[in-house]
Amino acid sequence: MYLKDETEVYEVNGKIYPCGTSLTMDLIGGKWKAVILYYLKDGKLRYKELRKKIPFVTERTLSIQLRQLEEDNIIRREVYNLKPPLKVEYSLTEFGTTLLPIVLAIASWGSDLAMEKGKIKKIEGYVE
Repeated sequence: MYLKDETEVYEVNGKIYPCGTSLTMDLIGGKWKAVILYYLKDGKLRYKELRKKIPFVTERTLSIQLRQLEEDNIIRREVYNLKPPLKVEYSLTEFGTTLLPIVLAIASWGSDLAMEKGKIKKIEGYVE
């Protein structure tokens, strides 16, 4: 279903969107959501593993972004063990995997741009 003209909008979950792009960006927009999805493309990761892969994101921001992605049914949060220490893993839902072509295209475009206009640099003190 596509909009016919400027007099129509999309309504999804009670929110109004003027176009499909605005809906998509509401779900994966911002600095870190697409990055999180990119790193979950190969399977489940624990919170600390995600933090290692995205060292520039704050813990608070990562937690908020993960919660929003979970609320939008893009990622799944699985908690193992009922007593501490808890093991929590994040993975893409079936719906979340439908976003992978978009996320991979964004990553490829960004890498191409970086190779054309930038350089690869090692992060000082980064430990895997």
